[in-house]
Amino acid sequence: MQRTYHKTIVIHPHTGQFVINELPTLVLCGTVWVYGGMEGLPLTAIATVIALMLSLLLLYRYLYLRRIRYCIGTEQLVSEYGIIRRKVDYMELYRIVDFQEHQSLLQQLCGLKTVRILSMDRNTPRLDLIGIFHRDDLVSIIRERVETNKRKKGIYEITNH
Repeated sequence: MQRTYHKTIVIHPHTGQFVINELPTLVLCGTVWVYGGMEGLPLTAIATVIALMLSLLLLYRYLYLRRIRYCIGTEQLVSEYGIIRRKVDYMELYRIVDFQEHQSLLQQLCGLKTVRILSMDRNTPRLDLIGIFHRDDLVSIIRERVETNKRKKGIYEITNH
């Protein structure tokens, strides 16, 4: 019996995904900082406080995105995320049934994409791998590992076509 060993692939979302996700908040935060820094205008102190809170929110969301990690192993796809409370989701590769790739307009401009993985897993029926480089062909890598695991476990799909 031939054994196939695959190297574990570790992927982090690209930092550009932060800008894509938070563009309206970034623009609003910058605008409020500018307004809060102007002298002689009403409510500049409140604007400065709001800008500070928006900045802290953006910092949290940036750190959250940077702490996301996807590990594609030989038998599982592991998703780790969170800052204060880390959460780890495990998806057995043999349970994966379908893939989707999509790009928003901003993702297209930045050369990024989102890979959606659909599975029969009860805890994680859908997993979005966000901020992946467009040129990275993750779907074929994961598909190959899924098929290897299904063959190893003797799982065959039956369709009505």
